[in-house]
Amino acid sequence: MREEQRKFQRKEKEDKDIVFGVRAVVEAIKSNREINKIMIQKGINKDLFFELKDALKGADYNLQYVPSQKLDSITRNNHQGVIAFVSPIEYGNIEELIDQKMLAEEKVTILVLDRITDVRNFGGIARTAECQGVDAILIPSKGSALVTSDAVKTSAGALNRIKVCKTDDLKNSLFYMQQSGVRLIACTEKSKHNLFEVNLRGSVAIIMGSEEDGITPDLIKMSDISTKIPMIGKIASLNVGVAAGMVLYEKTRQELYG
Repeated sequence: MREEQRKFQRKEKEDKDIVFGVRAVVEAIKSNREINKIMIQKGINKDLFFELKDALKGADYNLQYVPSQKLDSITRNNHQGVIAFVSPIEYGNIEELIDQKMLAEEKVTILVLDRITDVRNFGGIARTAECQGVDAILIPSKGSALVTSDAVKTSAGALNRIKVCKTDDLKNSLFYMQQSGVRLIACTEKSKHNLFEVNLRGSVAIIMGSEEDGITPDLIKMSDISTKIPMIGKIASLNVGVAAGMVLYEKTRQELYG
């Protein structure tokens, strides 16, 4: 009974997260479904590959070429050498969102996640962001955790309520926000400025860095100000999900109580 339940759970996950088989993936592309990445088997049948290649012309998907064993480990079905990982949400455009907010003369809060790769961290951060009134989460198209059913589950459904935007060039998107009057605030332990001394009010984009090496140096340089969370313990850094929560709650505190 337990084995049957596990098979059902695995199939349910497949149905939500992946599309497999060349023609099924081609149809997903043609119907403009949100696709996080496409895995293609190395040495795939040439005729099938050409059909897929035609569908991919002019598109900028995250493509990964992998051994057949990798695809077999994801699904036991006949994948024909191709699996597409589809998103349960529709990604937004950050420039359009900023334009809408500026036109309406409304404040905007953007949470920028620079190369956050852990899906559970991503989901937990999204839950906190939604609770704190963040307007959108901005992530790079590549090198970042994307929205999957696991991320939605970890976020307690918050990813169905908060806008997630992808960008092919994070630096350019941040520059666009900056030129639109949004202050860029980089959260890094290397900063000289204590979190509680930095003004987080108004329209801001709060940048959080990767679990491994923090924020990309170029993004720190272009920020209007950097800030760090004061600590008195021996460990030098916090989990990025915890840190994001602390920064967002401090922004809420400042907005509500000055």
